[in-house]
Amino acid sequence: MAVTVGASRLGLGVLRRLPAEARPLVRPGTVPAGVVHLGLGAFHRAHQAVYTEAAIGAAGGDWGIVAVAPRSTTLVEALAAQDNLFSVSALSAAGSATRVVGALSGVRHAPSDPDAVVALLADPAVRVVTLTVTEKAYQLDPVTGLLCPDSALAADLAGGGPPATVPGLLLRGLAARAATDAGPVALVSCDNLPANGRRLRGLVDQAVGRATGVPAGLADWVAANVTCPGTMVDRIVPASTPETIEAARRALGVTDLAAVAAEPYAQWVIEDDFPGGRPGWEHAGAVLTGDAGPWERLKLRTLNGVHSAVAYLGALAGRETIADALEIPHMTDVLRRLIAEDVAHSFTPPDGVRVVDYGEQVLARFGNPAIRHRTLQVATDGSQKLPQRVLHTIADLRAAGRSARWGALVVAAWLRFALGYADDGRPLPLQDPLAGPIRAALDAGAQTPAGAVDAVFALREIVPAEVAADDEVRVEVTAWLTALTRHGVEATLAGAR
Repeated sequence: MAVTVGASRLGLGVLRRLPAEARPLVRPGTVPAGVVHLGLGAFHRAHQAVYTEAAIGAAGGDWGIVAVAPRSTTLVEALAAQDNLFSVSALSAAGSATRVVGALSGVRHAPSDPDAVVALLADPAVRVVTLTVTEKAYQLDPVTGLLCPDSALAADLAGGGPPATVPGLLLRGLAARAATDAGPVALVSCDNLPANGRRLRGLVDQAVGRATGVPAGLADWVAANVTCPGTMVDRIVPASTPETIEAARRALGVTDLAAVAAEPYAQWVIEDDFPGGRPGWEHAGAVLTGDAGPWERLKLRTLNGVHSAVAYLGALAGRETIADALEIPHMTDVLRRLIAEDVAHSFTPPDGVRVVDYGEQVLARFGNPAIRHRTLQVATDGSQKLPQRVLHTIADLRAAGRSARWGALVVAAWLRFALGYADDGRPLPLQDPLAGPIRAALDAGAQTPAGAVDAVFALREIVPAEVAADDEVRVEVTAWLTALTRHGVEATLAGAR
């Protein structure tokens, strides 16, 4: 990405030149690291880093973040050149507000120096490890929660070489921590997984149980010293583009190659289980609770599930962004029915929260024209996202004896998307860790919509057994898929009853 000619780079040397309201709350280098974060992506920079900087500014503490990139070096190099500073622009129809964040104490690239990351994880000063690595990096079956290691993770579990996976890094870091009695630590998943704390705990326990060459007694040490608090995280953060960089340059007067943009809204709900202490996130507006489950289900089903619905239907109809897709005639009517008739009856929300009201807020956020969240970006990794976002909703509704008509539409839209072409014939990419099995299933059953449904419903790593065995759900999904295939999205939504 080219830097504007003549523009200075963001860094400590230019802070005094920034508008007062854009300067960081924390100056990098002045706060020792107490947090390691795995996953140096846009969401972490616009969410946990912002909350943590605000917490340090309000309550103090040695809680600087060392952020670890599991793959690309691009952001590591950009941030290292900028003294670990980056900006976040909050975008709305009324305008934007840009501020530099100083929560990062350092950055690392895991593939280049995995041993340095292991040493960080074993550092007694580090008492919190947070993760935003997306669903697929956990290598857990989304239905059963069982560890399904690929060859790289299998090698990590066997030991002998430097860790190459996120579970491998955690395993090796905890083993090193136990060997030096470095003190307790909280591992905090900030990914959109159902019961993300319990899932992460299951990953750690399974990895420890299956690993060879780890210290004797590691499982007992982990049980006594490691917690995995559940969380719910929420902020819409599109992928950064050259326009994101240019907008930040105009706002700051300097170039920031790690700039991110996001909606103004943010929420973080955290189970308060931190044996080594934590930042004062409550001073930054986070909700500390004993059970994040109701908040998690509220967000996964009402926001993420609806997000997936808009993404698949919008992409099929040729709409580039989520906001564009909401403009399809009858789209918001169908989404309101999905929320009111399916989602709202599938779980018990947090005290004082009405699912329908929350859903209206979600639709308003999706309609923010300044957030150009691409439908194809949201549509990736459907096999990992759909179980917790939609299929669990369907399972709970059917267990309660209710119809899951609108949830079935979302499943059908995903299947129609996976067939690989939009309503106008343009190709659609299937970016999914299970793309091969999905394509094979669709090829086997592509002669009819019913055949496609039967073939994909046989993929137990995606579709829960109780949903796959439900004839009423199959009929509903098949009917929607037939309509989408024959008539396209716009006509299907217009005829939805």
